[in-house]
Amino acid sequence: MNDQIKEDIKNACQVLRNGGVILYPTDTIWGLGCDAANSEAVRRIFKIKQREDSKSMLMLLDSDAKLNSYVPEFPDVAYDLIDLAEKPLTIVYDNVRYVAPELKAEDGSVGIRITKELFSKELCARFKGGIVSTSANISGAPSPSKFTDISKEILDAVDYVVKYRQDDNSSAKPSSIIKLGASGQVKVIRE
Repeated sequence: MNDQIKEDIKNACQVLRNGGVILYPTDTIWGLGCDAANSEAVRRIFKIKQREDSKSMLMLLDSDAKLNSYVPEFPDVAYDLIDLAEKPLTIVYDNVRYVAPELKAEDGSVGIRITKELFSKELCARFKGGIVSTSANISGAPSPSKFTDISKEILDAVDYVVKYRQDDNSSAKPSSIIKLGASGQVKVIRE
């Protein structure tokens, strides 16, 4: 890992621990992020996105080993789904704990994705907790597939902009999303 990545991770973690909002590359598209357990920070992301707080956001973790602490009724089939996924997969779980109430959907569920991308995986590992991930756009506007697609309004609203991958011009796509019930029933939300 190069010095620039280490510096970005150190700075981003400090901002997250202080309740701030970051703009960072993920395993899908560029995202707005904050400490998933910090209500004030989660509310701030809703405000930045000009989004209704009834719409849920997801959280990233660096390892499926951490899922059991967040999802008390963890269906074992989730491990198979994560392992077999050919592209990034967000799984919506019921009764998620240790997150800000504002992060939960009306039914108490939260989408969680295990990131395998270098930067976001290391960021989650160093932060030692869940990090909100939502597209870095105003609600209703197109999701940015690369850094240059991010609006000045979003850039000006965050506390830290990660430098890593800003020059990456490959187009990224959002993750697949499935809802997984405690007894293992699967509902595809987005392929």
